Amino acid sequence: MTTSSRNRLIAVGAILVAGAALGFIAFGNLGKNLVYYWSPGEMISKGDQAYHATIRLGGIVQAGSLKWDPQQSRLRFRVADGPTAGAASVPVISTEVPPQMFREGIGVVVEGTFDKTGVFTSNRLMVNHSNEYRPPKPGEKPGDWQKTVSEAASSTARTQ
Repeated sequence: MTTSSRNRLIAVGAILVAGAALGFIAFGNLGKNLVYYWSPGEMISKGDQAYHATIRLGGIVQAGSLKWDPQQSRLRFRVADGPTAGAASVPVISTEVPPQMFREGIGVVVEGTFDKTGVFTSNRLMVNHSNEYRPPKPGEKPGDWQKTVSEAASSTARTQ
């Protein structure tokens, strides 16, 4: 066997091994590692396919749904398709400390699982926000836009 034939054989073998490895990575057990990104309406419409799969649920924190229990570090709220009253929504329970910008009416992405009781259990909570700066309007204070979880906790404590 000549040197050039041997080099070609090695090159073809390397390409076949690389192709097989790429094929395994692309198609082998891919379904077990997928994370779906759905809106509340899409997730509800998926039915059994949505149960116990890892899902990223994106939507708006529904107004009036935020409840913080500081003793159990449990946050309950609803994620809705939009700000309108009739928008599809899903109740969410999270035990992680929310980001400082978390409040009602803000865009949110929660990652976790949906169970047959209709509750989404979140193990990761992220806030969607614009990175555009808007200065306060005349008469507005810089902190007026913030409605923090601690304010929600104090309003929840007053109603109990």
